[in-house]
Amino acid sequence: MTQPTVVLCRGCCCGTGKIPGVDHTRQLQELRAACAGTARFRVVDCLDACEHANVVVVQPTPSARAAGARPVWLGLVNDPEATADIATWTAAGGPGQADPPGMLDLYVFSPSRRIRAALDTD
Repeated sequence: MTQPTVVLCRGCCCGTGKIPGVDHTRQLQELRAACAGTARFRVVDCLDACEHANVVVVQPTPSARAAGARPVWLGLVNDPEATADIATWTAAGGPGQADPPGMLDLYVFSPSRRIRAALDTD
């Protein structure tokens, strides 16, 4: 069974003290655990969208991508509710298969083409 992929940025701004009050280690652990069995999970160094820290990209399954779904970039993912919504979404199939739950659509942003292209080659 194919699964969506969750990409978590942990570079220069995401996952650091730039966002006080966020337990970045715990966020990583909770997101990884919440997505276990429903999504592939990757941690990357820097997605170069620092103004949106913490950044998470939810990539569609290969079949959803072939049908036109595209990766969804989420910024300012700094609270447990957003983490839970990401896990719920991937369990439902992710982009192209299900609508984002809760308030997750408020986190969506569009990165530059250069940034998107760099992630697509990884």
